[in-house]
Amino acid sequence: MTKKTSLYFINPETAPKLKQMPGLETTILTGYHNEKMMMVLNATLPGFTVPIHSHPHEQTGMVYAGKAKLRIGNEEHIVEKGDFYCIPSNIPHGDTCIGEEPFVMLDIFNPVREDFIKKLS
Repeated sequence: MTKKTSLYFINPETAPKLKQMPGLETTILTGYHNEKMMMVLNATLPGFTVPIHSHPHEQTGMVYAGKAKLRIGNEEHIVEKGDFYCIPSNIPHGDTCIGEEPFVMLDIFNPVREDFIKKLS
């Protein structure tokens, strides 16, 4: 049976993708079918940094792959596959990929990132 993205079963290989900025690629897994939350894979490529930023969306998740310096508010930690994090609404955060493998975050946003949906069109 071929895996494909559906409403209930998600295949990251066929899910919509965005280039947010040089070095940051986003795969949108859920949230574009009127869900109340959004799940994405955010990949910071080796040698790149996602600048400190904030948004009104709550963001929680897990490091899916790779390793990075992750700053949330006034705290900075080295995180790697299997680590969890919580970024409250409007708290500044950013990351720098460490090593040769992309740093991939499995992010859950609430509410849905409408700015991501607009970029898909």
